[in-house]
Amino acid sequence: MPASPFVRHLPAYLFDQSRNRLLLLLLGFAAVMIFTGIGLRSPWPADEPRFAEVAREMVASGQWLIPMRGGEFYPDKPPVFMWSIALFYWLTGNLKVAFLLPNALCSLLTLGLVFDIGTRLWNQRTGAVAVMLVLLAPQFLLQAQKAQIDAMVACWIMVACYGLLRHFFTGPSWGWYFTAWTFMGLGIITKGVGFLPALMLIPVAAMKFRDRNLFADTLTWRSALGPAAMLAVVTAWLVPMVLYVNALGTDEALAYRNNILFKQTGERYADSWGHLQPWYYYLTSVIPSLWFPLPLLLLALWRPLTDSFRHRPVIPVLLVWIALVIVFFSLSPGKRGVYLLPALPMLALSLAPLLSTQRPAGWFPPLLTGVHLILALALITVGVLAWNDHPRLAEKVSDYSRDPARLHEAGTLVFSIGLVWLVSLFGFWRSRALGRLFVAMMATWMLLSTWGYRILEPLRTPRNILAAAEQQLPADAQLGMIDFREQFILFSKLDFVHFSFFSGLREEERNAWKWMSEGDNRYILTADNLDLECFTLEGSRELGVAHRERWLLLGPDQMAPDCSPPAKVRQFTTKRPGLWMD
Repeated sequence: MPASPFVRHLPAYLFDQSRNRLLLLLLGFAAVMIFTGIGLRSPWPADEPRFAEVAREMVASGQWLIPMRGGEFYPDKPPVFMWSIALFYWLTGNLKVAFLLPNALCSLLTLGLVFDIGTRLWNQRTGAVAVMLVLLAPQFLLQAQKAQIDAMVACWIMVACYGLLRHFFTGPSWGWYFTAWTFMGLGIITKGVGFLPALMLIPVAAMKFRDRNLFADTLTWRSALGPAAMLAVVTAWLVPMVLYVNALGTDEALAYRNNILFKQTGERYADSWGHLQPWYYYLTSVIPSLWFPLPLLLLALWRPLTDSFRHRPVIPVLLVWIALVIVFFSLSPGKRGVYLLPALPMLALSLAPLLSTQRPAGWFPPLLTGVHLILALALITVGVLAWNDHPRLAEKVSDYSRDPARLHEAGTLVFSIGLVWLVSLFGFWRSRALGRLFVAMMATWMLLSTWGYRILEPLRTPRNILAAAEQQLPADAQLGMIDFREQFILFSKLDFVHFSFFSGLREEERNAWKWMSEGDNRYILTADNLDLECFTLEGSRELGVAHRERWLLLGPDQMAPDCSPPAKVRQFTTKRPGLWMD
């Protein structure tokens, strides 16, 4: 089936536009992809409810310097990302909109910088191709539509890389050089690893060592002043924080300072206690899937890529920087796929100039076509199995809901996405394989961020559990929780009490028993799989299923006659946190 004339002539039309018009068209399209779905869903675990609740408490309390989670210091991350959510919440009054806006805007800025530096280094066609390659890799849009810190820190790293590239390869531009270091500082107080662009100086210095004539005006004594700009930004947050903590002088405040400065930086990198993965995790599990199809494209363009190293020195610099970032994260025992996001735009920029002028190796189009077809058929098959209540799928959905209609609706969505992939394959058969894949991926994101959000929203929040509790309890009741989960506090319309995120289960339970014994209308929310000593589960009220667990409501009748006192009394009460939903 031949592609329509519109499709065949669309690339030529785009690349014939003026630079600014092309940029606006690309960003307009990207904005549709990124912003679609904002306001349609609530914060979802694991990270989003935590950041949204911290931001909500900032606005409610007026205390923005140190993040608080349920009235307790939150020491795991610096505050910049949570400040941004709080700012938009303060401006809009709508948390469902505010919590996704920072990453959406940062992702647009990332794409704009990719286009601009691609245009400056090569031409606007290359810049446009680089933007489309970034959009094509699943990890980019996945993070652009989430409220995790990584899309924001990736943006600050992109600004810093942009500044260094402007300075060393289109400069000298000392203003951009120091801007790069400034944004590295902003990246550090957003999520520690903001210094990663500085690794680009390693291949730059190596090239300078081999050829003294390179970077003669850009790699000078003034370059050594760059870190001062980075430290100035870090100090702007660090000094007020330390002064505030010292003024408080409490054990909790001092623990916050030590945790954020030491445990969550060097200790977490060198001796991580979570997300433990082997050294090859990124190479085998993350890059092949979350960056697909860019790794295949890298192999398909390998020969012209290596041939370009001599007359395009920026490409080896970009590739070495990407390799250094991968090595940096691979050396740490704790690994998450999202950590590599900052390197993705640089890979797109490395491939775009060659893809703009040359075709990939002959094996690339049929392989991509085969993958396209297999994915289409797999999605259609899963959809059909879901309609027929396949046991494994039914078991998976039962972790979130006991309603079989949920599985059928999800099956319809998956089946529809499979049809989209099939239609895009045969409807655009004469188009390039990458173009067909791009159409399928963009249509998939639109379906997921609209229809998919509607299906997943009741399954990804604990609102059903809390609503069941609220219906059974008086309006002045207080709801406590053992084994505290952050998403529960965000969605509770009752006063919510927890007993410290940093306490062990026994300490939480003893504090909960003490709290219940000291007042009326106090109830405890707990999962049914906890081994409790101060409470019995007999006679408890069942609330339903959420987040793979069955939840129970414990009242005075479930309290043991006595309970050992806690080593330290810890009770944190938040007044009706879920009112943001009204």
